[in-house]
Amino acid sequence: MTSRLRELRKARGLTLAELAARCDPPTTAVTIGRLETGMRRLTLPWMERIAKALDVAPADLLPERSATSLPVAAVLGRDGAQAPSAPLMAPVPVPVAGAIALLVQASAGDYRAGDTLWLEQLPPERFAEAVNTDVLVPRPVGRFAFGRLAAVEAGRLQILPPAPGSRQVVVADPPWIGRAAMLIRRL
Repeated sequence: MTSRLRELRKARGLTLAELAARCDPPTTAVTIGRLETGMRRLTLPWMERIAKALDVAPADLLPERSATSLPVAAVLGRDGAQAPSAPLMAPVPVPVAGAIALLVQASAGDYRAGDTLWLEQLPPERFAEAVNTDVLVPRPVGRFAFGRLAAVEAGRLQILPPAPGSRQVVVADPPWIGRAAMLIRRL
């Protein structure tokens, strides 16, 4: 669970060690850091202990609810950007349950450095649904193949990497694949 712990600690000008010392009983800076980053679960007892040290209500540590939609200012069509004829709301992207992400560090094909791809995990019986879409495929020893799924034949997946001139990769019987569902790109 993401929390507002770091935000509230910094707003009070406290270091990790200072907040750890304020807790009753005191804890360590490492523990506070792990609670902030989500490496350690922020349970109700921890929330009560830290909230008291920060002089806030435990509920203040919970993440703020974000908007589920945004007002539409304009619609872009053939004639350019126009005001909508009636008030419209655009949904904020929400990953589907079980989604995973792929971070793009170096540009490749249609993807730019800094992009994030949300992937829908598919079991073997649904691999054929992903033909002609970009997929992430697990390979042995913690490696992956990424590219356009060209074909699925007898449990063998043929993947075309996004870089021009790259050779086709064949992966046999992967336990799952991640089909690209949404591209998140900062402008």
